[in-house]
Amino acid sequence: MRAGLAAHPVGFDARAHTPFCKSRFTSPRDRVNAAAARGVVRCAMPRLACPEEAHATLHVVQRARERRACFSCTGDRAAYLEALRECTARECAVHAYALMGNHVHLLITALRAGGAARLMPALAASYARYLAAAYGHEDRVWEEAYDASPVHARRHLLACMRYIEENPVRAGLAAHPGGYPWSSYRANALGEDDALVTPHPHYCSLGRSPDERRAAYAALFAQWSGAAACKRRTSTIYAKKDGAQN
Repeated sequence: MRAGLAAHPVGFDARAHTPFCKSRFTSPRDRVNAAAARGVVRCAMPRLACPEEAHATLHVVQRARERRACFSCTGDRAAYLEALRECTARECAVHAYALMGNHVHLLITALRAGGAARLMPALAASYARYLAAAYGHEDRVWEEAYDASPVHARRHLLACMRYIEENPVRAGLAAHPGGYPWSSYRANALGEDDALVTPHPHYCSLGRSPDERRAAYAALFAQWSGAAACKRRTSTIYAKKDGAQN
């Protein structure tokens, strides 16, 4: 991976420019996801208890407290991905991801029931140990609950992958998904080695060979981007017409 983008130190408040208030990082089971003990997670849309069935695919969003930075440098991001690799090896398959400044997007399939409920506390605990060893950092980084939305493979999986991997572009961190080193786009669209990424069966249906699948997947970005641009242009034209008539 290439060097990551510069960021504020972990604990930086992007809104108030003030550091975290000191509070000891307690049990991940209690602090990272209070619902994990019941085997459910808080869904993003709608906000209901979402049962985690075996082999269910979920879009998971892990957010930093109060929109503060969760990564300060390349080493932090690399450590998070290494922790994710270790934790998912036993619980989940990762199909797409993007590390943002104050949150993380994951598209995962649980290998057994309650996989995400075990994965997310373990991941938070592993990253907390890294921060403590590297910086003596003891503040709680993540919100107590994470968001998880079920993803219907045939209808929404590819669109969800594209949404995740285009997040850095929408945030202004890169001009193209391939220009951002901290997402799964390069693995899924360009064929770069990434031990973290496991292709979903629906992704594999895009072509008979790896090259065909990658080309078809990359083409989806161009198609969707073109359709979105056309829609924006049409909206602009009609807005100008309405303005002229008014």
